[in-house]
Amino acid sequence: MTRQRNDEHSTELGLWLRQQPAIDSKLGFVATNIDYLWSNYKTKQWLLIEEKRYGRKPAFSQRQLFAILNKVAQYDKNYCGFYLVVFENTSPLDGLIWINHKEADADSLTKLLRFDVPTLKYYQKRAERG
Repeated sequence: MTRQRNDEHSTELGLWLRQQPAIDSKLGFVATNIDYLWSNYKTKQWLLIEEKRYGRKPAFSQRQLFAILNKVAQYDKNYCGFYLVVFENTSPLDGLIWINHKEADADSLTKLLRFDVPTLKYYQKRAERG
């Protein structure tokens, strides 16, 4: 059965989707959002970010979908990667930060957002390993 939301972070469409038996997750249907499509409109560089708080990890279905997006996006020369940013608590201000499973700090996050770091193809590497 499709898991219902246990917070107030949904839209009316999101709530409706979760109540439809014809598209239940047990039938294979899943949806996810991307937290950030980050870009620099001057340089045309862009990247995708999935943010997790309280040390959480993306669900299996999210990892599958993100791997597909990352693979398809590789065809754009301005694409700079798909990054998983995990906060120990809620933000860079209240605990540890991990970027693609490596401990980082607020300065590292800023460098990522400025496109000042080498592109890490996290989801591509993870998908290749299975």
